[in-house]
Amino acid sequence: MLDSRYFNENVAELEKALKRRNADQELVSRISGLSRRRKELIQETESLKAQRNAASQEIAQLKAKAKSDPASAAQADQKVTAMRAVGDRIKALDESLRGIEEEFQDLALRIPNIPHSSVPDGADAESNREARRWGTPPKLAFAARDHVALGESLGILDFERAGKLSGARFTLYLGAGAALERALIQFMLDLHTRQHGYREVIPPFMVNRATMTGTGQLPKFEQDLFKTQVADRELFLIPTAEVPLTNIYRDEIIDAGKLPLYLTAYSPCFRSEAGSYGKDTRGLIRQHQFQKVELVKIVEPEKSYDELEAMTANAEKVLQLLDLPYRVMALCAGDMGFGATKTYDIEVWLPGQNAYREISSCSNCEDFQARRAAIRYRPEAQGKPRLAHTLNGSGLAVGRTLVAILENFQDEKGNVAIPKVLNRYLEGAPGFVSEGGRLWIKQPGA
Repeated sequence: MLDSRYFNENVAELEKALKRRNADQELVSRISGLSRRRKELIQETESLKAQRNAASQEIAQLKAKAKSDPASAAQADQKVTAMRAVGDRIKALDESLRGIEEEFQDLALRIPNIPHSSVPDGADAESNREARRWGTPPKLAFAARDHVALGESLGILDFERAGKLSGARFTLYLGAGAALERALIQFMLDLHTRQHGYREVIPPFMVNRATMTGTGQLPKFEQDLFKTQVADRELFLIPTAEVPLTNIYRDEIIDAGKLPLYLTAYSPCFRSEAGSYGKDTRGLIRQHQFQKVELVKIVEPEKSYDELEAMTANAEKVLQLLDLPYRVMALCAGDMGFGATKTYDIEVWLPGQNAYREISSCSNCEDFQARRAAIRYRPEAQGKPRLAHTLNGSGLAVGRTLVAILENFQDEKGNVAIPKVLNRYLEGAPGFVSEGGRLWIKQPGA
């Protein structure tokens, strides 16, 4: 949620910023109108209350004179009658103000974050800017198979039977496929906790409405969430571990000296993918359920942009150790997520698509989530609490990492070499063949 000054004093700045984001200008107009009306009601209410307070003193004085001056008694009665009408007006204004506050609060929760000044202008992904590249896409001497063809022929992915169990956009990982997915999770967690300084958490995978609201999924994106209802208990399946990790400190004041907080978690992620009809229906790229290792930081405001660069580098390190070529894209204002002020997408090379595809998104949300979730810290002992800044990023999306391994390290027979950094997690596991100092997943009969 944005600072209320944007809705009161800096409406023009808000309109300009949200135009950069392709936000609904009618929404801005409505909230600006509500802000003006709220201010008018508050001013009228305060004026009437001041009038009533002054009249109360006069009535008390007139009643004190009433015993010796009958005219004073009559004047007091007249003022009492007049103040009843004023009181009724104040009550009506207060009721109107409550309704406006409720509507204002709901609208304010639907306004996206303000882009940072360094974020490029643009309406969509076409305006994103490449920041850097790492590695060289492999030049295969044969037609690259995509991960679906490879996974099915290797017997490690089964989309058809998963569809029988759950419908479209679910997958069964089998044998070496399941082991590889699990090894990637362990490798990422080990890297982030042992080398990058993150604290591992196993969070709940179902959370309440307040938790979803704190990180910005509600109320705007409720249609994209899976929800459970048992009796009167409502819980949402998490779309990312960012949600529970960030909300650990909801409604808390973090003691001086405790920041920065670095948190990481593996979780399954659940998304209905509303609005993505027809996109990436083949394979693992866009699933209703997928695995991800998430990175979250809660930091002092002055350091949040340095922390964003460091977090992005942490995610890049995973791909570097796996020897997977990638590029980093600075997202334009129109392509960023709802809560972000600045975002880097990391896109891994996929030979089966002959394209770079997103595998991580690292964002600084500044105090947008902290204001919604009341996450504060004390800069110093006994100091006044301030809103923290929150950051989040994928470190990485595990299924897409598996896709990249299958497609980048395939040979012309459809066998797949495993990055050496994963050897210690997979040596001796069923379904892997050791050959030439590397582990392989081989085609049946190879």
